Amino acid sequence: MSLLRVLGRPMLASMFVAGGLDSVRHPENVSPLAEPVVRPITDRVPVLPDRTEDCVRLSGAVQVVGGLLLATGRMSRPAALAIAVTLVPTTLAAHRFWELEDPGERAQQRIHFLKNLSMLGGLLIAADDTGAAPSVVWRSRHAAHDLRRDAHLVRRSVRAGAGPAAVAGRVRAKLSC
Repeated sequence: MSLLRVLGRPMLASMFVAGGLDSVRHPENVSPLAEPVVRPITDRVPVLPDRTEDCVRLSGAVQVVGGLLLATGRMSRPAALAIAVTLVPTTLAAHRFWELEDPGERAQQRIHFLKNLSMLGGLLIAADDTGAAPSVVWRSRHAAHDLRRDAHLVRRSVRAGAGPAAVAGRVRAKLSC
């Protein structure tokens, strides 16, 4: 694994571990902000908890576990994707800069929104990063190619051996008569 991955993954994950722990411990701090975003999601996804505080805790737990997995390089691709899924509603709930009137507060929230957007981009890159190993798609394509090549070679060798064997069989049949 490259030094960039060894250093970059924990750096990216640190924000989510810290923020996720805060959401798990103190969901009441962000529940009022999360309510307008959480309610429509829980109405459409029945497996999610009904209470906003429980959804905030769940999101925080996913961020903590995903952050730890990402930081350690264990199942980092699904972990990055899971964190990315939680980051979208978090960003939409907490940094609604377009609704603010105060120019100073609006600028601050826009900065936080763009920061989260850039972290989302980093998570998507991490979710696609195979760590210099071939992806499952690449391996399956090459395995299929190898199978086709092997089948072609077997077919050619059978054809090459079938001709002389047929001639030998005809000669043998004539000799036994």
